[in-house]
Amino acid sequence: MIPYQPEFRLALPTVYGPKDYRDFRAILEQIDRFLVNTGIEERFVSRHLAKLRDASELSKKRKESYSQRVRRALRYGIVRALTGESIRDVAIRTADSNLLQWFTLTSPADRSRPLSKSTIERMEKMFNDGEIAALVHEGNRAASDEQTARELLLRETGLRMDRVFADTTCVKADIHFPVDWVLLRDAARTLIKAVVLIRRHGLRHRIGSPEEFLRDMNRLCIEMTHTRKKADATKHRKQILRRMKKLVAVIERHGWNYCNLLESEWDQTDWSEAEATVVLKRMKNVLGQLPAAVKQVHERMIGERRVPNKEKILSLYESNAHVLVRGKAGAEVEFGNALYLAEQKDGLIIDWEFLREQPPADSRLMEVSLARITSEYGKPLSYAADRGFDSAANREAFEKMEVFNAVCPRSPASLSERLLDTDFRELQKRRGGTEARIGIFKNAYLGRPLKSKGFKNRRIRIEWCVLTHNLWKLAVMAVQAREEAKEEVRHRKKAS
Repeated sequence: MIPYQPEFRLALPTVYGPKDYRDFRAILEQIDRFLVNTGIEERFVSRHLAKLRDASELSKKRKESYSQRVRRALRYGIVRALTGESIRDVAIRTADSNLLQWFTLTSPADRSRPLSKSTIERMEKMFNDGEIAALVHEGNRAASDEQTARELLLRETGLRMDRVFADTTCVKADIHFPVDWVLLRDAARTLIKAVVLIRRHGLRHRIGSPEEFLRDMNRLCIEMTHTRKKADATKHRKQILRRMKKLVAVIERHGWNYCNLLESEWDQTDWSEAEATVVLKRMKNVLGQLPAAVKQVHERMIGERRVPNKEKILSLYESNAHVLVRGKAGAEVEFGNALYLAEQKDGLIIDWEFLREQPPADSRLMEVSLARITSEYGKPLSYAADRGFDSAANREAFEKMEVFNAVCPRSPASLSERLLDTDFRELQKRRGGTEARIGIFKNAYLGRPLKSKGFKNRRIRIEWCVLTHNLWKLAVMAVQAREEAKEEVRHRKKAS
């Protein structure tokens, strides 16, 4: 354990505000109580500090300072996921809120010290893979402990993790609709803006006015948009695309010239090596994909040939986005990554998987998920999901593992037979709430779309949202239990 003397926090002022404020305040107070009283925050800090290379060489004062930083990073991450606001808005709101300063440990007795947006962003990404996930599971296990449940949740028994309800969804990437010729516009804009930036910082190579290239590309995009109203729309679109390809070829050559120039002579600018590397990485990312993007546009628009989904470039900036054909009423086709979620009976998320590659069939996710759940909480009693999870292999796996199969069968005849089972009917009825759970998780926590860039950052953001969702759920249960206890006391007083 890390020796840590918590700073004295001023008591929160009494505010007779609206009910929404009182509810939000009660949630934060309960989350704070859960983090501190269960000891999971202290253990989280200890584990993180133990992973540092030079942890044994740090002085006691440095350890205390770093421990405080980890606590604030944890609490700022929870606040951001709970409010659904951007990092900038969280920084502003915390600086102006006594409640958020109290929760994030930035309101000691002497003065308030809220963090800047850049510091909050760095803190959010300071944890290694699996650290936040381990904290989620530790919080769930604490909620399943009977003593913790009685003290914090006011329940006679701990929450049970043996009833599993699972489903999958799509986390949409933060990209525009993947129109093929728009990829060329994106590439031109990125490269020309990088060229302008490099020239502004002192490196120049022979080129005309870079802004002219942007104007020419914008004119071609406007023409392409308006061709749909013409009689020979297909013919005109092909003609415009050929002009667009010639312009992109010229921009590509200038992009490589400036990329090579910056790579060899960055020390002649006022940039540091790290700053120059950021610009180089941005340009090489686009230049490396540009030939494939041009070929894709040519195949689909001029050659009028289909390109397999696995070979398509949907975005130059989100390489891990995929085409997901899910057949939903509001979105026949979605662009992003698949997310698997499994919850227990009370609504806590106990397992999840954010898939980098093109997702397999839902039925292939079940057995791996049960293995993870068993390693964290023990073997579950039942597993309920929709018919997409049904397969002969899964039915055999359920029998082998001795887990009750509450997956909806694909066969109507088998479904009619299974509906005669009372347990199956009850579990399938409860499974309908999993759809709502996914909606709450995506709308209230992830946001539509998820704003984080890059697969790694999106995966970390999902872990933060899972943690905050579970803490919010536990806090709501505790607040409701306290209100019910107060109401019962009032009734007894009135009766007496």
